[in-house]
Amino acid sequence: MTEETPTDVDPDAVVEQYEQQLNDVLATVEDPVPEADDGITLELAGLQLGRRDLLKTGAAVGALGIAGCQTRSNAAGTATSSGGSQSHGADHFVPPGEHDEYYGFWSGGHSGEIRVMGIPSMRELMRIPVFNTEGARGYGYDDETTEMLDDAGGYTWGDNHHPALSETGGDYDGRYLFVNDKANGRIARIDLKYFETDAITDVPNVQAVHGFCVQSPDTEYLFGNGEFRTPLPNDGRDLNSPEKYTSLFSALDPESMETLWQVKVDGNLDIMDTDKDGRWAISSAYNSEGATDVQGMTHDDRDWVKAFDVPAIQEAVDAGKYEEVNGVPIVDGTRDSPLNKGDDPIVRYIPTPKSPHCVEVEPNGKYAMVAGKLSPTVTILDIEKLTESSDPEEVVAGRPKVGLGPLHTTYDGNGHAYTSLFIDSQVAKWDIQAAVEAENNSTDPIMEKIDVHYNPGHIQAVEAMTNDPDGEWLISLNKLSKDRFLPTGPIHPDNDQLIHIGQGEKSMELVADHPVYPEPHDCIFAHKDKLDPARVWDKSDYEGEKPYVEESDSGVERTGDRSVHVKTSSKRSEYGLTEFTVKEGDEVTLTVTNIEGVPDIVHGVAIPEYNVNLAIAPQDTREVTFTADKPGVYWVYCTYFCSALHLEMRSRMLVEPR
Repeated sequence: MTEETPTDVDPDAVVEQYEQQLNDVLATVEDPVPEADDGITLELAGLQLGRRDLLKTGAAVGALGIAGCQTRSNAAGTATSSGGSQSHGADHFVPPGEHDEYYGFWSGGHSGEIRVMGIPSMRELMRIPVFNTEGARGYGYDDETTEMLDDAGGYTWGDNHHPALSETGGDYDGRYLFVNDKANGRIARIDLKYFETDAITDVPNVQAVHGFCVQSPDTEYLFGNGEFRTPLPNDGRDLNSPEKYTSLFSALDPESMETLWQVKVDGNLDIMDTDKDGRWAISSAYNSEGATDVQGMTHDDRDWVKAFDVPAIQEAVDAGKYEEVNGVPIVDGTRDSPLNKGDDPIVRYIPTPKSPHCVEVEPNGKYAMVAGKLSPTVTILDIEKLTESSDPEEVVAGRPKVGLGPLHTTYDGNGHAYTSLFIDSQVAKWDIQAAVEAENNSTDPIMEKIDVHYNPGHIQAVEAMTNDPDGEWLISLNKLSKDRFLPTGPIHPDNDQLIHIGQGEKSMELVADHPVYPEPHDCIFAHKDKLDPARVWDKSDYEGEKPYVEESDSGVERTGDRSVHVKTSSKRSEYGLTEFTVKEGDEVTLTVTNIEGVPDIVHGVAIPEYNVNLAIAPQDTREVTFTADKPGVYWVYCTYFCSALHLEMRSRMLVEPR
């Protein structure tokens, strides 16, 4: 331990400092909850715990470990279930050999991957590498995926957040899954025929693409929010002039993955969704103050939700009303922009409390819900009035009081909304129409609450982003697991919880806990009938890009004084070449085709000491290029257990001294 490393830090002092900071922020929130001796309280499983107690791991483990399954009432008299770990009704068991009803796609957070889960079993089916290299699939080791990662910035990791499925007619069409990288400002596309990443765009002019969605109903655009405000261009100018920083809303073409245009706005853009008619993209935003620290960013009691009029922005671009920065047209959507004067602004600014964190449009497309984060309310926006009214205040249709720390809202298709409450560690179920008809800040629309464990972020109900959700299951993605699982050292798993929401007026029921590797951020679901993955590769899909190597095509071709092309087939239990010879210093391009036609028989290619690692599915071809700079004998072996003679499946690379 170095001299600079503190050795006598008091954990209580750290908690105290955080508690004071949070209390300072919450002191400005509308309708603050009553304070107890130890600060603002949380109700968990029928217990009252001070937030400081919850943050102290030892106290939390001791107190929260006794959570049972009971029903209680909150301060408003609303029925609340504690969310115990035992299920007494809904059956999520999927017997061996049977399939789940839904695909679930989880963003892997800082692992950079997509995790494919079956719903309702919560079984992990596959992992799709996106912004990360991955040995089991050879991703980032063959020429094609290495080049794709290098062209997208060459970063060694990504922080993927918000997966979104392509749509046709407001329903999932099974073509693509898209996801954003908050860490490095990228957007990726996954081909759902092969469950493989096929394109990554490094979005110009932005850092931290946080909010991301596809345009409903037909995915004509992809939209990404550049969350962090920076100078434009960010080339060393205006370093100490935060008032000149800007945040950018970006539109991409889903087929070419090209950045088409961007819109600069005031404040920090956050999470977004679109209407169901292809006109409005609505984004939460915070830091209307333009500050650079926590105190400044949370000073005001209102921030401005931004509603982007997409056709109007496209018209401005077509008319040349933009500046070009790093090859991208940028339209001025700030509040003082000439394009925002008059009755038809290209960006509508709607005041909303406080530091709103998300926007989710309900299935009918009539309302958009904006969770307050630092306000105990969800603001309901009437999307039709975005077009009809010039008064931003008239766009607000309601504002129910749902609880402390509302972050995200999802839907069951039966007129109900479900909002995660980060501070309360609960999910609140409420009636949308009742909330529109009720007075602002009313708790009357709240139908039920269920405890989750602990601090939920995103929640998603099955197919909630479509026009017709199924309304059966809901996932709560909780940031903390505390005492729910066996301890694994100082870094703990997150806790994804499966909740049965049923149909109509049925109560929520916590069905299962599932520990997950940190940090899955969000998820999205599609019925199994909407996807049709290939079982083997169709070689016509890469015809003209890569060869298909038959056994008879296997061989070595010298392509230059210091370059060779090695081609070989692979099948159980042999390569088309039992050996091949190259010279020291040769650039070797190794092309391998798996000529198997049987699904599930994958062959690998690994060469020790050369960092070569390919995974080749049936009928697929992969290529890797490397320099044979070490003379000697190097065994080529299969990394996938493919047959009884798997260990004998070998080839030799003989590198002759030059």
